[in-house]
Amino acid sequence: MYFDCIMAGHGGQGILSAGMILAHMAVHSDLHVTWFPSYGAEQRGGTANCAVVISSEEIGSPIISNPLYGLIMNYPSLVKFQPKFKKNAKAVVDLSLVSEEYLTREDVTFYGINATKTANELGSPKISNMVMIGGLLKVSKLFDIDVAKDMLKSALSKRHHYLLPLNREALQKGFDGIKEV
Repeated sequence: MYFDCIMAGHGGQGILSAGMILAHMAVHSDLHVTWFPSYGAEQRGGTANCAVVISSEEIGSPIISNPLYGLIMNYPSLVKFQPKFKKNAKAVVDLSLVSEEYLTREDVTFYGINATKTANELGSPKISNMVMIGGLLKVSKLFDIDVAKDMLKSALSKRHHYLLPLNREALQKGFDGIKEV
């Protein structure tokens, strides 16, 4: 089993947290994982991305030159990473912030969901990353959605456990709402 993904957006969207949550899920499933964050100097609004590699074998490097999967939450991230995707890659895109017309790679399958809009409808813009993770889980089949919802308890710090029901709902909305574009 091998999975690699670039997750990218702007600071404040929970990109690094999304990657860390996937990493925790992988550890909880007794898989090998690397999580490699990268972000601009700004705390909110600057660029943020991370590379996540999950494997049943030992991982040689956390660096991904040509990702198999992408989780893209804004237009600048699409511009940066769309050319780098491996042929036949799959990318999940927040259609609230990225117009379909910019999804130009013919050899990449793009999946979209209005994650920011969905998060706002659920009452918290901070969970758009969870909506995106739900979509990524459906596209990648990395973890079963019910297993992922159970693993959230170990992925989120105890001080955030009161948010588990909301985060589980966001995961489910993403899983159910993702569509090929």
